[in-house]
Amino acid sequence: MPAMKWLCAIAVMLLAPLLPAAAQGQPDGFRSPSGNIYCQAFKLDDGTGLRCDIRQVANKPPPKPKDCDLDWGRAFELSDKAKRAARICHGDTVMNDALPPLAYGASWRRHGFTCASEQSGVTCGNTKGNGFELSRGKQSLF
Repeated sequence: MPAMKWLCAIAVMLLAPLLPAAAQGQPDGFRSPSGNIYCQAFKLDDGTGLRCDIRQVANKPPPKPKDCDLDWGRAFELSDKAKRAARICHGDTVMNDALPPLAYGASWRRHGFTCASEQSGVTCGNTKGNGFELSRGKQSLF
């Protein structure tokens, strides 16, 4: 029996590089080179979602909804089927330094989303053309 465990361990080590990051327990996303914007994809019951959080903003977000008892103003979410992105009320974060930096001028394409990293900020959208543009000075939903 120990030989079988050994063979399984070797198989896992050899196959791990071929598995998607999410299957390996690693976050599936990126961060801006400045470390101000972090984005992660996540599984939904009927598709995939993308959430991006901003560490610092220079502008004032819209008023907090009355039904939001948590943090507001610096988290944004989009599903692969959404007709519009949303600013969300949240009690957690996707900011994780294990996320790889997405170099300025580079794009991230996964799960029906495309995100572009520029020195001016990060723009993400789904295949329907809906998404958000995030920067320290302005956050726009489309």
